[in-house]
Amino acid sequence: MQNRRHFLRMSAIAAASLAVPSLLPACTSPKNKQSKSTMKLSWTPYDLQLNHTFTISGFSRKTTPVVLTKIEYDGLEGYGEASLPPYLGETQESVIEFLRKVDLSGFNPSRDIEEIMAYLDETADANTAAKAAIDIALHDLAGKIEGMPWYKIRGMDKYNVPDTTFTIGIDTDEVVREKTREALGRFNILKVKVGGPDDKRMIEAIRSETDLPLAVDANQGWKDRQQALDMIFWLKEQGIVMVEQPMPKGDLDNIARLTEESPLPIFADESIQRLADVERLKGVFSGINIKLMKCTGMLEAWKMRNFAYSLGMKVMIGCMTETSCAISAASQLYAGMDFADLDGALLIGNDCFDGAKLENGKIIPNDQPGIGVKPIQELAFGR
Repeated sequence: MQNRRHFLRMSAIAAASLAVPSLLPACTSPKNKQSKSTMKLSWTPYDLQLNHTFTISGFSRKTTPVVLTKIEYDGLEGYGEASLPPYLGETQESVIEFLRKVDLSGFNPSRDIEEIMAYLDETADANTAAKAAIDIALHDLAGKIEGMPWYKIRGMDKYNVPDTTFTIGIDTDEVVREKTREALGRFNILKVKVGGPDDKRMIEAIRSETDLPLAVDANQGWKDRQQALDMIFWLKEQGIVMVEQPMPKGDLDNIARLTEESPLPIFADESIQRLADVERLKGVFSGINIKLMKCTGMLEAWKMRNFAYSLGMKVMIGCMTETSCAISAASQLYAGMDFADLDGALLIGNDCFDGAKLENGKIIPNDQPGIGVKPIQELAFGR
């Protein structure tokens, strides 16, 4: 039985890989093959300052540490990012320690992304945000070599995207109403953090200001299945359209029963991380929330998207608190998805990149090559 499970898991991963289109032929042009350059990786720590204290079920924070990366090759620069909220288990120190182990010499940035990411997995387990920082910079660099943004390389329509939610953390009625008013006229759907003792109060405070559609994210905060189901039925009456991670990530049996009985779609967040997790969640959740920082970046996110759809699951793209670098990377992948939560750069006051923009409630990438970002301040990259 163990061997059969292993075979099915590996077959699923292989099938998902086959579903991923390669780069366009021009990315392996003679010009690229003849280049004598090698990639130079550098990095810098950076602390994001949130506009409001951010509270979810379990903790609050006012800042988020990140590590920004740069890969130089043939006169071009690709940028990446590792965002490090506390629950991810990575720190600026651990990311930098991982990056110091990485040797990109001998790889071609436009031809070898798949091989590079396999090499990073062999270098160390976990460290998913650190790997994402390299993956994003590689995709930015490869797109610049190609002279195209990634949504075009993937053959996607950048306007065929869902509205992004705007996140409102657990807070007092006054602050919740203030945040709601800030979002009006800019966003078409809001996301509410629940899972605390006053969930109904939170929703009622928002409803006193707007009747916009709402998504809710419990961050594993509901422990009893029947109480969770009762809450979901009440939420549906309040105009909620989806529920994210209602119960503890390992309680899959109860989540499966909850999903079966729920009048709203239930999405995995903490229960999903990488491609190998997707198949085991079929029948447990209605869909999955893909985050670049958890899945090692754009390459695996694309595979997860395709594999989940092949299983008949819904897909959303999510984010941490991030600069426009990581948000722009995610924006290259989410055309045709069911939901999006890409407000991370809009929640901070010191974004250091210019990239994808909020347009009519959607995060829209620009037409610059790669992921479409450029630094808007001096950043001290080094090793």
